[in-house]
Amino acid sequence: MFSGSLRGRLLWWLLLPLAAFVSVSGMISFRNAQTTADLVQNNALLSSIRIIGEDIDWDNGNVTIQIPPAALELFESPEQDSVFYRVEASGHRLLAGSAELPLPARTGEGPTLYYTRLDDGRSVRAAAYVRQLYDSGRTERVVVAVAKTEGSRDAMVWRLLRPQLFGEVLTLLLAMVFVYLGLTFELRPLMKVKDDVEDRNPSQLEPIRVARLHVELKPIVEAINQCIARMGQQAATQRQFISDAAHQMRTPLALLDAQIQFARQCENHDVPLAEALSGMHKSGRKLTTLTNKLLLLAQAESATPFSARERIDLSALIASVLEELISFAQSREIDLGAELEAGLFVAGDEALTAALVTNLVDNALRYTQRGGRVTVETQAGGDVAIVRVVDNGPGIGAQARARVFERFYRASNHAEGTGLGLPIVKEIAQRQGGTVGLEPGENGVGLIATVEMRLWAAPP
Repeated sequence: MFSGSLRGRLLWWLLLPLAAFVSVSGMISFRNAQTTADLVQNNALLSSIRIIGEDIDWDNGNVTIQIPPAALELFESPEQDSVFYRVEASGHRLLAGSAELPLPARTGEGPTLYYTRLDDGRSVRAAAYVRQLYDSGRTERVVVAVAKTEGSRDAMVWRLLRPQLFGEVLTLLLAMVFVYLGLTFELRPLMKVKDDVEDRNPSQLEPIRVARLHVELKPIVEAINQCIARMGQQAATQRQFISDAAHQMRTPLALLDAQIQFARQCENHDVPLAEALSGMHKSGRKLTTLTNKLLLLAQAESATPFSARERIDLSALIASVLEELISFAQSREIDLGAELEAGLFVAGDEALTAALVTNLVDNALRYTQRGGRVTVETQAGGDVAIVRVVDNGPGIGAQARARVFERFYRASNHAEGTGLGLPIVKEIAQRQGGTVGLEPGENGVGLIATVEMRLWAAPP
């Protein structure tokens, strides 16, 4: 029942002994109530037989008795118990009462208390004692017995037990409530740790805060922090390696590209060689682009989340990016336009934000057919700035849209690309506290890429 809940298991282990204590206490209270009720009933029976016994006397040589009303008034109760009595002289002579009441098998010098059953099956509690009468050297043995049903005795047991049971059950319920509230309150720091980890960006390898955490939980969190630190160090080492490798590859790739271009410009009538040089030039350009993308991705990953607080004029930045891409758009005969809202300032790193916009627009230009249209739109929406890149290209299917942000995944092979453009866009957006999403264009034609970035807010 509580196998998956720490609060439930702790509540169970706290309430189990408390419930056992309440159960034992209830049994003890029940036994005490029975003992008290039995004592009251026995005293009433003993008092009754003594009152009756005192009124036994001689009359002209015969034993006579008058049953005083006080002897039976002792048993009056709202439960209206039945009372029986029997006074018997030697020779089984019935002096008073009913012969239906059995006498004990043995009677001693003192009173005898016993349970017996009447002819009609009713159980009764009875008391009996023997009185010796002496007259002129003559001795008469008289047995006096009184019995009553146990309705009043049982009622007294429950009258005594009910308040104690009510108090014990109420105590158990209050304990359950207060223990549950206490556990909920005391587990709040653990829930905060859970929320801190749950709300993190996958690349956010920062230590978990241990403020106001219980002493028993601190070693666990510190062990997790040590693991996070090792993971962060390993990730930083990998990013640094990619960055260093990309930097080291840039120079030889640039030289190789220059040499291939020089070789192609030389007069050469060998057609196969010219085709080989053309292929080498194309592959070299692709490798250079891939290297630059890897370097940019490593730079984006190494940026501290939300650390950049530059005030960026978004419209001016987008206009500058589009100026750089206009020649590429013209080479593909694509109508590249913009609908920019003035006065939009966002918070972030200017170089990374420019890379985000460049990759987003470049991706649209590469995959839109010749003669197509690509439009960049901006607008304010609450506390965020919204950038949309709208094209009328072939679009991306629903299954592919879920994977295009994976590295090196390409939704189409009809255009040259590295499969890193959209992953770079997503990484930069997340690092600067933004989001990126894709949806089909109007009437299902083309694609709309939407990026939301935080508006600039002056620091206090």
